[in-house]
Amino acid sequence: MSYVQSMKFKNPFRRDRKTVSVVRLNGMIATGRGLNDAGLAPLLEKAFAKKPSAVALVINSPGGSPVQSSLIGARIRRLADENNTPVYAFIEDVAASGGYWLAVSADEIYLDASSVVGSIGVVSAGFGLDQLINKHGIERRVHTAGTSKSMLDPFQPQKDEDVVRLKGLLDGIHQTFKDHITERRGLKLVDRDLFTGEIWVGQKGIDDGLADGIGHLVPTLKNKFGGKVRFRAYGQKKSILSRFGMNMLGDLTHSIEERAAFARFGM
Repeated sequence: MSYVQSMKFKNPFRRDRKTVSVVRLNGMIATGRGLNDAGLAPLLEKAFAKKPSAVALVINSPGGSPVQSSLIGARIRRLADENNTPVYAFIEDVAASGGYWLAVSADEIYLDASSVVGSIGVVSAGFGLDQLINKHGIERRVHTAGTSKSMLDPFQPQKDEDVVRLKGLLDGIHQTFKDHITERRGLKLVDRDLFTGEIWVGQKGIDDGLADGIGHLVPTLKNKFGGKVRFRAYGQKKSILSRFGMNMLGDLTHSIEERAAFARFGM
């Protein structure tokens, strides 16, 4: 190869086409399966490492783990700040609870007219099975070192002190959620309590400050970066076990839980 052939010429009068990295965040937020920080870390790192003009988050999530939501959101913000890259969130069917936490990690949030957003709250649910085992003559034996080790045991009658303790835990997580929303959305939020677990649809969410406008990914970003902007998609890959059908029980359980979570919002 000659010297001339090996040289890369760049036309000084040609403007490089802008590129947007598109990261899809679809499903429940949970450790192990679904959306989680460990699984998304390499994806997000690659999306920002390409030095795009922006990163777009396409979100469709009913929420899930508060901790994983916080970890993913913090990673997005760190990468955005380190690379000085704007982040835009585009909500599809739903971004509720932890899903909305992820959306708020973006600089601007866009909805479809029928998108569901909000559910800024924390929930803990379970079953009380003590009467069932009593009916069948089953005796529950629990021995602990530490008075709180058997808190909310489903096979024992519910204790008032356990409920008070759980409420304190939920309130602490809820306060962290509220602080995150307030820090990210600031003066955009209307002056009323938005942290009751209420949900909004489309324009109502915009009116109350939870989102910035009605807009879909391609036309919105073409409007911002020009008609010739390129989109580079990044998505999570299934594990080898899942691809070969070797993890069917775990995948089925996760699928049922995920469908139940989406069903809460009519999805």
